[in-house]
Amino acid sequence: MSSTDDDLWERHADWWIERFTDGVDPEYEDQILPIADSELAGFTRVLDLGCGDGQVGRRIAASGSAVVGVDPTWNQLTVAAQRAGGPAYLRATASSLPFASECFDAVVACLVFEHIDDLVGAIGEVARVLRDEGRFSLFLNHPLLQTPGSGWIEDHTVDPPEGYWRLGPYLVAATSEEEVERGVVIPFVHRPISHYLNALAERRLVLERMVEPGPPESFVARAPEYAASQHIPRLMYLRLRKTRH
Repeated sequence: MSSTDDDLWERHADWWIERFTDGVDPEYEDQILPIADSELAGFTRVLDLGCGDGQVGRRIAASGSAVVGVDPTWNQLTVAAQRAGGPAYLRATASSLPFASECFDAVVACLVFEHIDDLVGAIGEVARVLRDEGRFSLFLNHPLLQTPGSGWIEDHTVDPPEGYWRLGPYLVAATSEEEVERGVVIPFVHRPISHYLNALAERRLVLERMVEPGPPESFVARAPEYAASQHIPRLMYLRLRKTRH
């Protein structure tokens, strides 16, 4: 992330913590955290990259793993330390990790890479600190829905009215700052899925499994209009393995 992006995350850390952590968000509770449980159980030493308040790292640590969480945002790390739960925390950026090579069995990045400018540098660092045959668990807001200008549309020009997801220029990589709610501006970097997979493959991080789940029932139940989007994936999960050659 750039220094401007860091400032935005520092400024809006409380918004993220209040809206998406500590049991508040149904997509984390009923979808993301269960996937993390199943995908990262049994690994001895795990890096939680872009750990935020530490909710993913705490879940992994509860299963017996030694977890280190890193984040560039002091406000997030302060709350992570207060909530404790097992992981150790330190401040670092994804493209400059303060660890020896091949010192982790697994790395997890949850809804982080869509906010990172230096994709190649960050993936290079993941590959460097991950041991051969280690796992990289990558959670992304689905790139199809993160195109600039995308969003849910209620079309009342037809009878009966229709709801659909408007897509922006998917094939064009672009950086934007989005007002996710009044007064809260967050930086996003849209990239096609191929940009991620090709950059990962160049660092010997090969795809083993890809999951595009629909939103959980607990999310769909929050508002009547969400029912129309229940077959549109908001999340993409990639399980990657670092090959020896």
